[in-house]
Amino acid sequence: MVRDGYYYGGFLIGAAFLLGWLTSPAWAIPCLVLASFFLWFFRDPERNISQTPGSIVSPADGKVTDVSLVQAEGRDWKRISIFLNIFDVHVNRSPISGVIRTVRYQEGKFLNAMNEACAELNEQNTVAVEGEGQILIFKQIAGLLARRIVFTKKVGDTVARGERVGLIKFGSRTDLLLGPEAEILIKKGDRVKGGATVVASLHPKQPQLVGSGAQQRTEGAR
Repeated sequence: MVRDGYYYGGFLIGAAFLLGWLTSPAWAIPCLVLASFFLWFFRDPERNISQTPGSIVSPADGKVTDVSLVQAEGRDWKRISIFLNIFDVHVNRSPISGVIRTVRYQEGKFLNAMNEACAELNEQNTVAVEGEGQILIFKQIAGLLARRIVFTKKVGDTVARGERVGLIKFGSRTDLLLGPEAEILIKKGDRVKGGATVVASLHPKQPQLVGSGAQQRTEGAR
């Protein structure tokens, strides 16, 4: 569990006991319900991380709301947008193994995370990771309810694929920007899990080479 869960949950449990003692046990019930919610919301389950070279894992749990081509940072990218509702795990993970090259926080609005404009206007934290000869970017974007973005790494830190790197509290969105050479392995509408779902590959398969090799073996057997 993320430690924030203990803060929120512990405070509410303490408030519940205090209310129950000073007034009636019935008044403690709402606080206990909220405490249970926060303890559940800030859960942080272990995940099986892909060890396949070139694998890019999802930086967040949620639903893929967009897979498209965009321009950012002066170049073309393949963008995967993931919407997190309040029922999703909100821990963020590094998509690849590498080194944190840039971290840029931007104050902004708190538009609904389903709104396309939130990718540019909302409060967000933009992180560039370099690894396996590539640089990719992921954005922690605050949503309508989120009011705090947490990022626990700094420029120069080395991270492993699927390593925990931060948290967005409550409903939010995470964007992943990949170079044109990356092969996207998911589609709009898919549900993904942070660290566990491989969303793209830096080493796309080349089926035409397999077919060519098979044809050569057939011709050689004649």
